[in-house]
Amino acid sequence: MTLIFELMQIALTAAPWLLLGLLIAGLIKAWLPEHLLQRWMGGRSLGSIVRAAFIGMPLPLCSCGAIPTAIALHRGGAGRGPTTSFLISTPGVGVDSILLTSVLLGPLMAVVRVAGALVTAIVTGLLVGFTRETETPVLATSGGCCASSGCHTPDSDTGEPVGLKAGLRYAFSDLLDDISTWMFAGLLLAGVLVTLVPPDTLAYYSGGLLALVLMAVVGIPLYICAAAATPVAAGLLLAGISPGMALVFLLAGPITSLATLAILRRELGSSALAVYLSSVLAVTVLVGWLFDTVLDMTGWNPVEQASEVQELLPVWLEWSALGILALVAIRPVRKRLLGF
Repeated sequence: MTLIFELMQIALTAAPWLLLGLLIAGLIKAWLPEHLLQRWMGGRSLGSIVRAAFIGMPLPLCSCGAIPTAIALHRGGAGRGPTTSFLISTPGVGVDSILLTSVLLGPLMAVVRVAGALVTAIVTGLLVGFTRETETPVLATSGGCCASSGCHTPDSDTGEPVGLKAGLRYAFSDLLDDISTWMFAGLLLAGVLVTLVPPDTLAYYSGGLLALVLMAVVGIPLYICAAAATPVAAGLLLAGISPGMALVFLLAGPITSLATLAILRRELGSSALAVYLSSVLAVTVLVGWLFDTVLDMTGWNPVEQASEVQELLPVWLEWSALGILALVAIRPVRKRLLGF
């Protein structure tokens, strides 16, 4: 019963913000044409790399979903650096995961997560930009790492906005189907950690560079979307790991996966892959270590911030949002209610 209670508490807290994030994701999908992305990300300069990081940040794409978009942009004129920067920042954070992070982990963690993803994207993009071009890039498919057609961009053929209805259909069907299973798994794991793992258990293994490196090594090969990683990180944080370790998991887990690594190697080459992996590992660990150091010096507590934010919304709104998400996540019910 304690596990069920904790699971429901986390789900109720996350539901309104996830619903709002999906709505914003649909609006972005509806109104942002791909030809503008190609124009903004063209070239190989530092400005292009920085723009690619900021452009990719709010876009509603998972790790595998960002792959075909990034490669299409690369073959449309974007340089290796901007392509890599986009490939990291897009799945690293999104409007839904930013909102969830603010609620479950506190506003401070949300700001640091966004900053960490941007720094990782820009630094890695710069380093990959110095590697040599491959002679014949071969586009590999993303296999089965995503759950639905949400991995692909419906406007990629025309480059035009898809329209409001199509954008909302994408958010509440393709995107929701992609993240729903992982969200449930993440919520369940978070509930188990909060319920069954005493706070001092993981605290024994927390702290120091070795623990941060271990968290990055665990997170890099995983396929977990940014939204689903958030409750897992919250559960780990409440179970005793340091905020820096939670941040490393939030950064390393969503921004890459085995599918991302395989396709990056085929498109940009082995040297680019080696630089990519080394940079992601080093930068995420460094960001986590700096975050822990600053927290030790200032005495800030992200967990206390999160508990304060969670009290902002009325209970009836949380239950309503959770009910709507549960209905929309069931495909036959969604098709009957919304027509898609």
